[in-house]
Amino acid sequence: MPAITGIFSRFEDAKLAAMNVTRTTSIDLDQMNLLTPGAAEAELASVPTTDAEQPGVGKAFGGLLGGALAAAGGMHLGAAAASLVVPGVGPVLALGTAAAVLAGAGGAAGGAALGDYFDESATHGLPTDELYLYKDALRKGRSVLVVPVENEQQGDEVREILAAAGAESLDAARESWWIGLRGAEEAEYSGGEDFGSVESSYRLGFEAALQPQVFGKRFEDALPYLAKRYSSDLCKQPAFRVGYERGKKHSEELQERYPPIEAL
Repeated sequence: MPAITGIFSRFEDAKLAAMNVTRTTSIDLDQMNLLTPGAAEAELASVPTTDAEQPGVGKAFGGLLGGALAAAGGMHLGAAAASLVVPGVGPVLALGTAAAVLAGAGGAAGGAALGDYFDESATHGLPTDELYLYKDALRKGRSVLVVPVENEQQGDEVREILAAAGAESLDAARESWWIGLRGAEEAEYSGGEDFGSVESSYRLGFEAALQPQVFGKRFEDALPYLAKRYSSDLCKQPAFRVGYERGKKHSEELQERYPPIEAL
């Protein structure tokens, strides 16, 4: 099922948008997902940790149903929630069907599965292709609302509702994300050509390195996945490879800047 995503500067606006969707469409609250940064410190202090952090979007450190719902101000999306620590982001509160699937498993076991769920599943309106944008928004203190839709007509209706509530579209967020990085990447590029002439390939390589399926992998090791996802000709372009290496470094630096809870 496709999904429409809105990124909000304020959590209250995201909540309002979710309620407006339910009032004017056939989409129920329990079909949506809402991610917001900064789970309460008291909640995180009571969450069991794991021995080792896994690559990808990250392990959750337990599902705290009652406390997380209280922190969300009564936003009973899917009647479930989970507090988690996402490496490269920090503490996050997840409400909705994605959280319900894992919180239902109970305690640390449910939480420990959350990273794998986000990494490997494209169901419940959380496609892995977009996770780096969700993470970027959360790092900036924004909230992310993901609404599954049945068809393009319903999708257009949901887009209008989210925009009216102040949402930035995922496409706009993607361009803003790249604009924020472009200057530094152009300065780093030393391929000989004008950066503008290879920017498209470079950017695709950069984005490819942020996919959880290849997190931390050398280009050669990631190539089987990249060749399936992108064309073989693209993977052979020097700018694509350089972009991949820069994206890999960028992702690793974010992991260090926003470490797992054990390192805090």
